Amino acid sequence: MIGRSGNPTLNDNTFEQSGFNSAQEPMTIGGTVNKAFMTLALLVAAAIVSWTMYFNGYSVVSYAYGGAIVGFILALIISFKPTAAPYLVPIYAIAEGLFLGALSANFESLYYGITMQAALLTMCVFIGMLVAYKTGMIKATENFKLGVFAATAGIALVYLLSFVLGFFGVTVPYLHENSLIGIGISVVIVIIAALNFVLDFDFIENGAQQGAPKYMEWYGAFGLMVTLVWLYIEIIRLLAKLRSRD
Repeated sequence: MIGRSGNPTLNDNTFEQSGFNSAQEPMTIGGTVNKAFMTLALLVAAAIVSWTMYFNGYSVVSYAYGGAIVGFILALIISFKPTAAPYLVPIYAIAEGLFLGALSANFESLYYGITMQAALLTMCVFIGMLVAYKTGMIKATENFKLGVFAATAGIALVYLLSFVLGFFGVTVPYLHENSLIGIGISVVIVIIAALNFVLDFDFIENGAQQGAPKYMEWYGAFGLMVTLVWLYIEIIRLLAKLRSRD
């Protein structure tokens, strides 16, 4: 039985939907890593485009909103149809890159150097969680998975509620504030986002062991990218809260 992943894009049903076939070339961890690097390269390249446009005086609002909307739609499609991952994940990476580039440039204009800090911290957290997983310091037990899944779902619901209430001029207390409580909430969210990496690693490892189809490498890379993007956004928001208190 393949373990459950707290990342909503990676779960038990994914492998059931993919359909095992011994005649197919199997998924490998190395192949997934390569796809993940390719996806990250596309995301960074797209981010550089919108970042450069922002600092050259061009409006990047359409890139920010367009990238976020397109990325969200593609994420839903990929989640429900893993076979489309090889074709849609590169487009998803570009869309998310345009969004993140515009978002990062906006934060950078407010707090010099914050983007590099957030990027370095994100990569350090990723490497740290990978080491913790490979050395067995953190094990993806069923209770651990369920706990992270519940926490992730809870955070998603709070963000959705905040988004909907925003249309009526209502804000969720502390969520976007730079108070000590607001900072504490951001720290907790960063921790939950980081823990999702452990579940993603476990999911990919189990998929490779059970011989999932080759296209699932793109799906595994997609799951890692979802967590990576989420973690980066939460870290840069946390840093912005801390910097705004100076």
